[in-house]
Amino acid sequence: MPARSYPTARQVRLGTELRKLREAVGMSGTKAAEFLGGERSQISHIEAGRWGVSGQRIRRLAGHYSVTDTELIDALVALAEERGKGWWEEYRGVLSPSLLDLSELEHRATYMRSVEMLAVPGILQTEDYARAIFASGVPGITDADLDVRISHRMARRQIFDVNSPSKFEAVIHEAALRMRYGSRKTTRAQLESLLEFCDLPHVALRIVPFDIDAFIGSAPSMLYAGGAVRQLDTVHVDAADAGIFVDAAPLLDRYRTLFGMIESVSLGVAESRDFIRRTIREM
Repeated sequence: MPARSYPTARQVRLGTELRKLREAVGMSGTKAAEFLGGERSQISHIEAGRWGVSGQRIRRLAGHYSVTDTELIDALVALAEERGKGWWEEYRGVLSPSLLDLSELEHRATYMRSVEMLAVPGILQTEDYARAIFASGVPGITDADLDVRISHRMARRQIFDVNSPSKFEAVIHEAALRMRYGSRKTTRAQLESLLEFCDLPHVALRIVPFDIDAFIGSAPSMLYAGGAVRQLDTVHVDAADAGIFVDAAPLLDRYRTLFGMIESVSLGVAESRDFIRRTIREM
């Protein structure tokens, strides 16, 4: 079996979770490999996401590791047995793997929570607004690369068009509403688009105004994506040209707390809708 050169974030995550289960019982990779009738390298490749693993083998390993959490085991089997290519695969080899992994993360999420301080969340951006951000934030970008990035960003909105979309919550600082990307017209159109999202039953937008004294410091732009089970939650933190995926349990707890703290000082959903309306009138 040839090893994958570039495993996806989903494949890496599956391997990581299998490694965690093995390490939790203090078993060596060599012993786990012997149980499967293979060599140590087999477990190494599986846990690094470089080799696929069947659902049957996952259940055998889970039994060998004395794992009794059936919901977690079922979720890992589902990760391993997912077949078919997502729409983002058409961009493979054109965009960075992390952008494609972000698309898959959003596609699989059971719920999402986003925090943005200086810009509207990417998945809620209009084409002109996104174009202005990419054009100014990626020096030297070609027209062709810009068009591909815009196409991919707009395609990510597909998560809102399914029959039962996952709940999407976003906390946006007033600074993001006031920042002018492109032009006054572009920014105004973006805020009007936000109002349309406010009307969707599965979308909840909240604003943190400048005059909230309790909000101290800053927070990273991030997306918290709920997994099929709590252990499979993932945080995506924006970086310069890609992003960082966080899945360590202590860090997930920290980001859950951080989101709760920021949400606690934000306006309510109805108040935030009115706030956006006022901001549009003031432009």
